[in-house]
Order: sequence, then C-alpha cells, then structure tokens
Amino acid sequence: MAFADLLEQVGSMGRFQYLHVTLLSLPILMLASHNLLQNFAAAVPPHHCAFRGNLSVPGLDTEETLRISVPLDQRGRPQQCRRYAQPQWHLLGSNSSVEPEDKMEVKEMETEGCVDGWNYDMRDMTSTIISEWDLVCDLRSLKRMGQTVYMGGVLVGALVFGGLSDRFGRRVLLLISNLLLAVSGTCAAFSTSFTMFCVFRFFCGMGLSGLILNSFSLIVEWVPTRVRTIVGTVTGYCYTIGQIILAMVAYYIRDWRWLILAVSLPFYAFFLYSWWFLESARWLVLSKKPEQAVKNLKAVAYINGRHAEREKINLEMLQESMKKEMSCSKGSYSGVDLLRTQTLRTITICLSAVWFSTSFAYYGLSMDLQKFGVNIYLIQVIFGAVDIPSKIIVTVCMSTIGRRLSQCGALVLSGVAIFINLLVPYELQLVRTTLAVIGKGCLAASFSCCYLYSGELYPTVIRQNGMGWVTMMGRLGAMVAPMVLMLVEVKVWLPGLIFGGVPILSGIFAYFLPETLASPLPDTIQDAEDRGFKRRHFKQDSEKEELALKEQSNSPLKELA
Repeated sequence: MAFADLLEQVGSMGRFQYLHVTLLSLPILMLASHNLLQNFAAAVPPHHCAFRGNLSVPGLDTEETLRISVPLDQRGRPQQCRRYAQPQWHLLGSNSSVEPEDKMEVKEMETEGCVDGWNYDMRDMTSTIISEWDLVCDLRSLKRMGQTVYMGGVLVGALVFGGLSDRFGRRVLLLISNLLLAVSGTCAAFSTSFTMFCVFRFFCGMGLSGLILNSFSLIVEWVPTRVRTIVGTVTGYCYTIGQIILAMVAYYIRDWRWLILAVSLPFYAFFLYSWWFLESARWLVLSKKPEQAVKNLKAVAYINGRHAEREKINLEMLQESMKKEMSCSKGSYSGVDLLRTQTLRTITICLSAVWFSTSFAYYGLSMDLQKFGVNIYLIQVIFGAVDIPSKIIVTVCMSTIGRRLSQCGALVLSGVAIFINLLVPYELQLVRTTLAVIGKGCLAASFSCCYLYSGELYPTVIRQNGMGWVTMMGRLGAMVAPMVLMLVEVKVWLPGLIFGGVPILSGIFAYFLPETLASPLPDTIQDAEDRGFKRRHFKQDSEKEELALKEQSNSPLKELA
C-alpha cells in the first residue's frame, strides 16, 4: 500500500504519532465513566415504605415503628413496596417501651402500597436518581429504561457520525462530539425531571459514539501497520483504567449530580485541544483534497524531525504513489457499499454478529453490580482490573495466532463461563462472582480485538460507514441487555442462558472472517475484495492438496485390490 510507504518516509512512529495517540487516548479515560455511570448514579439504596405522618407515639423508636408499619420479606428484611394498612401494635411484644394501655387494638394484617412515599437508607451515598424521583416498585423498570435510552443515543450516534465523518472528515466530527458530550453531560447534571435526564443522556450517548469512532480512525490512519496492534491495545487500556477511575471518583462523590458533572467537565478541555489535530491524510486523498494531504504530511515530517523527507513530498509524488486510490475516490460511497461484494457482505454480517453479542453480554454483566452482593465500588474496580490481563493475553494472541482465532476464542470462552455460572448455587456468591469476572474479562478481550479487527477489515473509503454500522449493532446489543435482565422475574436462569448462548453463536460467525495479521490497511473496496479472494483461493488450494494426498495414499490399496 502506497500510503504505508509515505508514513514511513515522514517518520513512521515518531514524535507526532506518540503525541497524537496520547492526546486522542485521554478522552477515552472518561468514556467508561459515562458508559457505566448508571451503576452509581442509578444505584438502588435499601428502602421501604414511609411511615404514616400521624404515627407518633412517645417512647416508640424508629426500629419499633418500622416493625409495626412494614412487613418482612422471606429473607427477614422490610418489604420494599408494601406496608401494613394499620399499625400492628401486637408485633412490639412485651419488651416494648410503649405501655400496653397505649397500644391500639390488633387490626387484621392487611397491606397497602407506599402511598406516603419511601424512606431510603442513604448511608452509602447521599443521592441517586432512584431516590430523587422514586424509581422503585412500580417504576423500577424506568432504571433500565434510562440505560436503554442512553445506549439508544450511542446507537444513533454511531449511525449518524459514521456517515458524516466520511463526508466531512474525522477532525470536525471529533470536535463536535467532544462539545456535545460536555454540554449534554452538564445539562444532565442539572435535570429537574427523569424525562429531562433521559433526553440529555441520549445526547451524551451520541457524543460518546462520535468520539469513539473518530478517535479510533484518526489513530489507526496515522500509525504504521507494524504497531497497529500495540497502539490499539494501549488505547483499549485507557478504557480499562477509566473503569477504575470511575470507581474512585464515585467513591468520593456520592451525589449523582456532582458525579455526572465531574465526569463531563473534562470534555471541555478535550474539545479545546482537539483543534490541534491534523485531519487524516488518507481521508483527504480519497476525498479529493490532495493539496491539504500534502500539507499535513509535511507538518508530520517537520514534527518528526524528517526535514529532508519533508522537502521531497509534493502533489506530484502523492498523486503518483496513490494513483489507484485516488482514481477509486472519484465515486461516492454509502452504507450500501458494505454489501456490494461477496467479501464485504461476509465481513459486515459476521462483524455485526460479533459486535452485537460482545456488547450484549458485556453490558449484561457490567450494568447490574448490586446483584453480586459485594460493595459496588470494589466490584467495579475488580471488573475494571480484570481487563488488564485479558487484554495482554489477547494482544499476544492477536500478534501470534491472528485476529480471527483470537476473536473466536474470546467469545466462546465468555459464553462458557456464563453457562457454568448457571450451575453454581446462588449461595456461593464468591464462585459466581469469580466466574462473572472471568466472563467479563473474555468479553473485554473480545472488545479489544473487534475494534482493531473491524478497522483493519474495512477499506478506507467506507471505513467510517463500516465502523458506524458495526458500532451501531454493538449499541443495539447494549440496548437489549437491560430488557433481557428483566426476564429474571420470569425465570431466574433465563437471562444467563441468553447471555451465554449469544457469544458462543457469534464466535462461530467470527470464524468466517478474513485474517488481517501483518496485512496493510485496505484503501479501496477492491483491496478488501482481493484479500477475501486470496483467502478463498488459499482454502480451495488446501482442499485440492488434501484430496491429492488422499488419492496418493489410497493408490497402493487400489493396486492390491
């Protein structure tokens, strides 16, 4: 590929690339804070029905008032959504500080809903959207809906920003995404209703999706082929560290409004320094802007200290070295081109399954930390830390056995871990949590692989359309995950069965993708088709060789017969 030679000429992995990747990776540190924010901003504190306003008896403490007002559940804890229709004085017993003559007659133990609201135990946090707007009991599904709306924004953002960045450039859309995320997050922090909160969280999701797509493209399109795997993994570690940062920030900021504000304000700074970024020279060439591409390449050469090479770069040299790519850029491209050829159809269908299942199972495990019965700040740190060994292992695998087998293995292993978890008794919380952590680690490895793999499979002319589409499929999986979690009310094991089965099925799809290990980035649709043709041709040759060997081994037997 001609552009790979140009990158080597202007400095390969020089000062510009290190600074460029570092600045683009900083916002990724804060992406987990928005993706997983619901674990803390929408944490459900212990709660029960509020006491009657006219229930005031001298000598009656809070524990005794709770005993006569709220029935207990099967685990001996106060029920969350029912209270006695009348105070049950007889439940106080003979040790009560209230004298018998003060007690009312025993009423039938009828119950009613929480007509006077709820009392929340806010020892672990000062405020959440649950306690703010009473999203419990009949309204408890709204918690899931809030996360679904946010992921809906990420889905729409993937669709919108993917196409727009191919038309208007990566840099402009990155600026817009940073600003949108900063402003929407600030407005969400000052929301006065749950509806208003969901609207601004939807726009946060859109901004986050645009930021991921365009940051990834700018990173991949400015670094040489030989370091793409390492750079992609390092970028993924930023998201991993971001999960731990979220746990630390949430630990010290227990109010949901201040928490959202704290994770949104940094994006104003990211917006300001994003003006420094250079537009992708690949995109400029293929968008009929070769003059600006020459300027950017000269700027990169200057920053990298390649002054002699800088003087050699000119429009004629660029046009000559990228003649094929520039001739292919004369046409216009859209999402339809993702299905134009046999290879692209295979890539798009298989990657859609991979992204959907990875995101579906990942958020199914990550978005309900309270179910593990462990401190949510601790489990968030553990869930984040497990990504570190997972991504080290998958990086080694991607660089040795290849992207395709690494992707298949990560998905299948995650599904197996989730399936095994279904067989473990609920009382063994430590074992269940350990299996969930292993499954989450495999899914994090799958994410790390599919981000890099997808960027390598799609050609430059439709890379953003392709990344937008598969990311949209991932967000669709993230939207569906909270709804599947509701099936626990039908059958306790049903969500686990679905979350385990889908990754295994998609692991089979991943096996049919072309391998990209040590391959240069394709610039045109024909480049991608040639790669797929080589794989099919190699497979056919292998089958012919096996058949020939079988015939040779069987020939002596035929002669004896």
